[in-house]
Amino acid sequence: EDYADEWLTKAMFHYRWSYQADIDQAGAILPCWRNYSVSDAVLAQGSEMIKSRQISRLYVVGSNAVTGPVIEASYERFIMAFDAVLRDQPFILGSRPAACDFAVYGQLTQLAAFDPTPAALTLKLAPRVVAWTGIMEDVSGLEPRDEDWIDPASYPQSLLNLFQEIGRVYSPVMLANAAAVNEGRDQFETTVDGAPWSQPPFPYQAKCLQWLRADLADLPKPTRTQIDTILGLAGLTELFA
Repeated sequence: EDYADEWLTKAMFHYRWSYQADIDQAGAILPCWRNYSVSDAVLAQGSEMIKSRQISRLYVVGSNAVTGPVIEASYERFIMAFDAVLRDQPFILGSRPAACDFAVYGQLTQLAAFDPTPAALTLKLAPRVVAWTGIMEDVSGLEPRDEDWIDPASYPQSLLNLFQEIGRVYSPVMLANAAAVNEGRDQFETTVDGAPWSQPPFPYQAKCLQWLRADLADLPKPTRTQIDTILGLAGLTELFA
């Protein structure tokens, strides 16, 4: 869930405000979502305001000429890993949606279903993900049961591969961000997937890391042992150290 909220949003923001087709579409439609019963001149003014503001804020999520390819490569690996999970089961943690599904869905409503560049990419590489995003819009007919969750002692390899992508890109950024916040710095640098990464720190993401660690610490011991094993295999142990 946290990966979707705090990392996939980088992909969403990056694609939307880095490619001209995406800029043009968002610039045309976003002002209408606020109010379309206005003149064309007012809409055009709103479009220019939104585009100018958002493009100028790409640096906030860490998107720039150096990190852009890292973000895009990560998104491609994510959708292919997620597509593989969906071969094995209908949701991330089994046969019922969890908080992580809804967090991923929130980002994919834009990445897979709105912005033209990532939507075309998602359709090409991960058609199951496109279909899943549409289905997730209404799962009101689903009757969830406790036994629908996967057994932490027996999970598909595809799910571990997805977790490993999280460990690959999210851990170094979260750890470097937390260190920068704790030290009062206004910029942090780290390495993500072998490439340099630099951006202003997010105090909220430092809080997210604290909450994640507290939630893990609160697990009962038998469950904690199982989860620690999975975290180790996923390269996420350091995140919770």
